Amino acid sequence: MADKQISLSAKLINGGIAGLIGVTCVFPIDLAKTRLQNQRNGSRIYTCMSDCLLKTIRSEGLFGIYRGAAVNLTLVTPEKAIKLAANDFFRHQLSKDGQTLTLVREMLAGCGAGTCQVIITTPMEMLKIQMQDAGRIEARRKLSGQRCGGGEVKVSLVQVKSPTALQLSRDLLKDKGIAGLYKGLGATLLRDVPFSIIYFPLFANLNSLGSRNADGSAPFYISFLSGCLAGCTAAVAVNPVDVIKTRLQSMTCGSQEDMYSGVKDCISKILCKEGPAAFLKGAYCRALVIAPLFGIAQVIYFLGAGEFVLSLLSVQKQ
Repeated sequence: MADKQISLSAKLINGGIAGLIGVTCVFPIDLAKTRLQNQRNGSRIYTCMSDCLLKTIRSEGLFGIYRGAAVNLTLVTPEKAIKLAANDFFRHQLSKDGQTLTLVREMLAGCGAGTCQVIITTPMEMLKIQMQDAGRIEARRKLSGQRCGGGEVKVSLVQVKSPTALQLSRDLLKDKGIAGLYKGLGATLLRDVPFSIIYFPLFANLNSLGSRNADGSAPFYISFLSGCLAGCTAAVAVNPVDVIKTRLQSMTCGSQEDMYSGVKDCISKILCKEGPAAFLKGAYCRALVIAPLFGIAQVIYFLGAGEFVLSLLSVQKQ
């Protein structure tokens, strides 16, 4: 991802470390994004990101904003490893005698990376969304029977009883087989492939701007800002598909909330009942998640954490 030449092993370690740190920092915003995207007109509980986070903390406790984080923290390392390794592989295959890749070839490499990563991304997102949205569903059920005279809503503590990721996995495998974990695969491809097509070429071109270090690599702040800007741009561009994916992968809905049979059915019902603006739900949350996540990835690459870990392992073996 950066100009700095590092080994594949170090690159995979870097990706894993960046993913773990990034998820820990921005996961609460991702939870708000999921809940905002899933609520329909007429069943609104949250008005914005800050309102969602405050209500979640108030009703579910501080750890409520990290509901589902364990799934991401477990699977983010292989996800980043596949994405980075695939992009590196396709860029190498598409390059001619070490020459700079054209924009089209950079986009093709990103397309290949996005296609490969859904092997991990789809089940990870499937499990994460069920756990993130459990609090919203429970809150809606509680509030539906608590309207007093004059239409006021009496808010009480929400006791969220959501299954663990292992229980969800076991139930899905038992009822629907491996296909249960890959529900929404088509929508995930429609999101992740365009994201990678936009992100990787945009980052590479932004990272080539500005001054260079003595060794020819990009300065830390250039890589950091390039990662943030490229990630933010790609995230907002594919947000409509992210809304569709989130709705399709949600197995439990509140009363009077639609279920969807596929991508076309989801698009049709959202347009009919909520209008085009619904496809931008959670866009700023997603930008706030992705921008620092990829900015952090560039920090890890700049610091060379993967190479440092490998050097420690080699010393211990000696």
